[in-house]
Amino acid sequence: MTPLDQDFLRDSFPALGRSQVFLDNAGGSQIARQVVERMSEFLYGSNVQLGATYAASALAGERVAEGRAALALMLNAASPAEVVLGSTSTELFDRLARALVQTWSPGDEIIVTEFDHEANISPWLRLAALGIEVRTWRLRPGEFEPRLEDLEALLSPRTRLLAVTHVSNIFGGINPVREMADLVHAAGARICVDGVAYAPHRAVDVQALDADFYGFSVYKTFGAHFAALYGKMEALLEAGGVNHAFIPNDAVPQKMEPGNAPHEVAYSCAGVVAYLEDLAQAHGVNASGRAAVEAAFALIAEHEEAISARLLSWLASRPDATLYGNPSPDRARRVPTVSFTLEGRRSRDVVEATDQTGLGIRFGDFYSRRLIAALGLPEGDGVIRVSAAHYNTLDEIDALIRHIDSL
Repeated sequence: MTPLDQDFLRDSFPALGRSQVFLDNAGGSQIARQVVERMSEFLYGSNVQLGATYAASALAGERVAEGRAALALMLNAASPAEVVLGSTSTELFDRLARALVQTWSPGDEIIVTEFDHEANISPWLRLAALGIEVRTWRLRPGEFEPRLEDLEALLSPRTRLLAVTHVSNIFGGINPVREMADLVHAAGARICVDGVAYAPHRAVDVQALDADFYGFSVYKTFGAHFAALYGKMEALLEAGGVNHAFIPNDAVPQKMEPGNAPHEVAYSCAGVVAYLEDLAQAHGVNASGRAAVEAAFALIAEHEEAISARLLSWLASRPDATLYGNPSPDRARRVPTVSFTLEGRRSRDVVEATDQTGLGIRFGDFYSRRLIAALGLPEGDGVIRVSAAHYNTLDEIDALIRHIDSL
């Protein structure tokens, strides 16, 4: 394994190395210094409205465009125009549902799952009030990975969309999105992927996945509180609009962006790519752009596999521990989001006892409430979740293990 340079990481993430250890990264990562620098640069040098003819406004427009282009590069979109900006993935999926339903008819069908975050379920369920039929893809009892044959059985000539997650924020397992997309496209439908739990850990390639729509949260991927939604150009053009009535339907992505995204935050997204380029170069990879993004995430995946292995091995050694998800640390199969319960202990009690140590973990359903209910876990208690990022260390995992063993 190529060890990650801890000095570089602590320089890039000023919040690290203090009394708080961040092991709740699936809820929101730490922000890279390169991101904050760009946000400050915008606010102090071009904090004006876009679209005017004077120089500061032109500069502001260029910077927002740079942020959008950076997100397109992270997603490997064919064009920055395929990237819709927003505050959260929840908001963006809701916008998408309102846009797509304008082109559907009563009796058309959509497929949601019981193993997604609610952000990619509720917007679609609300369409039932407009006559859209909703089908649910469920896990088989005792299993943590969805079966493609169960998806195939749900597809019909009236299916318009599958809404599914790339990685469960409970299980941490990587779902076979490309295989799902192939099945859905063969049925004449589209696929909307929630990539929030995947994007902080692996390089997203929407073209390789053949995703029609793909959303992720920048604030969980080393950036500021922001989100992005990719849409294939043809799919965005087919959709209705949710912006002002005078915005034409071919004005992509503007027809999907009511109001203004925070300009300084949009520009700061370029800092995420800058951080990934710096990470690659700090570890001997002389690359920039998409090549650097892929190289950085290869380093991240290798490091995170070691973290997952340490935590999963410890859980396997405890007869009182129940792991929810794949027990393998294989980087091709999971990310370091690990959920478990301890027999005879409330998840809340374990986490609150851990709070006193400065080790930040979490308990609950994490807005995957339908999944927690399907697992038969207590409402309001749920699982203990340890969600690491690449800036976490094996020493931090060992400290957590020692603490929970001491309980």
